[in-house]
Amino acid sequence: MNNLKHVMTACVLAGIGISIPSTANAQVSTSDSVMNHANKQKLSVGGYGEVAYSREFYSDNVYRYSKASAYKNDPSHGKFDIPHAVIYLSYDFGKGWTMGSEIEFEHGGTGVSYEKEYEESGEWEQEVEKGGEVELEQFWLQKTFSRGLNVRFGHIVVPIGLTNAHHEPLNFFTVYRPEGEATIFPCTWHQTGASIWGRVGKFKYELQFLAGLNALSFSRDNWIQKGGSSAFEFEPSNKYAVALRIDNYSIPGLRLGVSGYYGHSIDNSLGREASDEASSRNLKGAVTIGTFDFTYNAHNWIVRGNFDYGHLSDANDVRLLTGRQTNTSPFNRDYVGKAAIATGIEAGWDVFSQIQKLRQDKQKFYVFGHYEYYNSYIPTSEEPAYPYTKKNRMAFGINYYPISQIAIKAEYSKRFLKSGYNDEPSISIGIAYEGFFL
Repeated sequence: MNNLKHVMTACVLAGIGISIPSTANAQVSTSDSVMNHANKQKLSVGGYGEVAYSREFYSDNVYRYSKASAYKNDPSHGKFDIPHAVIYLSYDFGKGWTMGSEIEFEHGGTGVSYEKEYEESGEWEQEVEKGGEVELEQFWLQKTFSRGLNVRFGHIVVPIGLTNAHHEPLNFFTVYRPEGEATIFPCTWHQTGASIWGRVGKFKYELQFLAGLNALSFSRDNWIQKGGSSAFEFEPSNKYAVALRIDNYSIPGLRLGVSGYYGHSIDNSLGREASDEASSRNLKGAVTIGTFDFTYNAHNWIVRGNFDYGHLSDANDVRLLTGRQTNTSPFNRDYVGKAAIATGIEAGWDVFSQIQKLRQDKQKFYVFGHYEYYNSYIPTSEEPAYPYTKKNRMAFGINYYPISQIAIKAEYSKRFLKSGYNDEPSISIGIAYEGFFL
């Protein structure tokens, strides 16, 4: 009976987007099973959240890269943060029809704030936010025909890369989400569209049809990260994209995953972004992404890794699009790289697995190491170099699980930049939870 209850609970969580850590199985993906409701409940309520504190031992000045020597000895600074607080609601209508939703509060919600534009003359800009966001990250209706065929319509997570497919806080050891993927991709990447997914044997697949990204929002420091958001009451869909993810679970405790994305990004906003010249009308801004990732969870070890590479056609022309060059434009005038890369690996071992009393109590204490390399700006031959976008990051720390739904985290990390720039060490502590309340 306990095993059946565990399986049913896992199905509920996976069905609306929560990945379940398990000592017996590899990490599952965000919509990995047909939605079932524990104890035949039609309504399910759950969520996850994080609270974090960091002390950063480097300058936070907007010129710290362009004038690195001037800010080498700046004092440290600290911050408290609520990176994510999420509420899940789902409902089973019967006859295979289900609804899922996710409301996310990032960094405490919204309001009005001022910020200095990063590396752009340090100008103050007013933002209609409180430093945070409130987003409807998922809202969809789904029809289930079988375990191998489910059709979903609405606002959905785009599972490109390890972090987007497994973005809940118990699915990574670091206090904050892994930096590489969160820097170059929207994270969590969510858009409105349609999805077909299911489990066939040892494979899980998901194919999505989506609106294309908006090249006006691409940048040097974050590549396509902001291209999935819209300032309008709707999501412009002049251009379209497809995304595909396949996961394999053939080896007990190991999940292997690949994902890919292709879509055009120029002229995907209000009005034309390119000029009326014939040569410019042929610009596509094609975004092509390929990723590989894995999770191993067995023998008291959890190991995760990823490799992501993306390419942008017409990259040198994106900066010159009409919408990026006007004085009143909300978009910056950055160069945008023709490519971006993020790769990383982390491994943790459960110390409490060697202590019988704690093992029987299902407490866990992971000691982990983490490494990643990422570069948000690989330029074309016509574009200037900005070496500070190349970053290596190392971290080591602990994750303590007093119960399976709660993790207490602590880490020391350091970003290593190219010669001529200042490295960026920091310490962080945090607490996170995932769970269903109903």
